[in-house]
Amino acid sequence: MSVSAAFPVEVRRGTRDDLPGIVDILNHVAANSIASFDTKPVSVAGRSEWFGQFSSTGPYRLLVVRRGGEVMGYACSRRYRDHEAFQETVEVSIGLRSGCRGRGVGTLLYRSLFDCLADEPVHVVLAGIAVPNEASVALHRKFGFTEVGVFNDYAVKNGQYISSLWMQRRM
Repeated sequence: MSVSAAFPVEVRRGTRDDLPGIVDILNHVAANSIASFDTKPVSVAGRSEWFGQFSSTGPYRLLVVRRGGEVMGYACSRRYRDHEAFQETVEVSIGLRSGCRGRGVGTLLYRSLFDCLADEPVHVVLAGIAVPNEASVALHRKFGFTEVGVFNDYAVKNGQYISSLWMQRRM
């Protein structure tokens, strides 16, 4: 199963109706990997404020890919930090249902997201990846990201120290 005529999907702007599917993905990832630093399940209500940062124009976007009525994945760009000096910098993240990994869904989402950002006042795009996560590192390299540094053992989840590889690309 990969993105093709045999696996038709729709990529579009995320709406509040997509939050339950996004929350399902977030909670699955949080419970089963180090890719998320969440240590407790999140709720749809708890994600409402997070959702409010996105719009249909501008540099802060949320896209989803759906198949049928189900959210298969999401990608977003959001403010990196609250300082005005970072107004042309965004941080991106992506989340996929486990059955969609390695099937082209992430590529489709990022291609769509970066197409949206191409006409926005974005100079640098950052991604922080909890490592090891070779699939995510490879996806980011595919989109022109380069490695800029590692925060070693800076988070703890389930008694395990976690490091993050930071990558960036210029628009």
